[in-house]
Amino acid sequence: MCYNSPRTTHPSPFTNDLNQNLFAFLFHFEIYSLTLTMTRMKSHTEYLWFNTQRHREYINMTDRVREALEKSGIQEGMVLVSAMHITAGVYVNDAENGLIQDIDEMLQRLAPEGPPYQHHLTGETNGDAHLKNLLIGHQVMLPVTKGKLDLGPWEQVYYAEFDGQRKKRVIVKVIGE
Repeated sequence: MCYNSPRTTHPSPFTNDLNQNLFAFLFHFEIYSLTLTMTRMKSHTEYLWFNTQRHREYINMTDRVREALEKSGIQEGMVLVSAMHITAGVYVNDAENGLIQDIDEMLQRLAPEGPPYQHHLTGETNGDAHLKNLLIGHQVMLPVTKGKLDLGPWEQVYYAEFDGQRKKRVIVKVIGE
């Protein structure tokens, strides 16, 4: 309807009190449920520190993530686990030594140490570590159900270091209710 045009009569959804009351109830219910959800949401943050012995290393941190979840008191939600360095990663997979070696060998084939990466023109020597981070990923999101990590039977959370022997951290952010 144009504001300058003569007013025409259209049937209103609020032609009777029942429709009007139903709309008011649904609108109030929707606002109430949004408010209820927002007030029940909470979060918990922890930082895990790593200083690896080797240049490339894979560390199972599942128990430390579980401890952070337990401290949070959150029963339903998500856990974000994120490497806070661009030469490290976080991934979920099996805790089997042969598989970890296979992952390392695959990453070495795809982003080997040593070649003259463009990044090395800056004076750095860790171009391969940056590429490995992109290949493995720097964070994972994990479901929380009934206060527990809801992982598959063999799934474990790993910190992958590609340029180690110095102090680095991972953030664990638990969000839920």
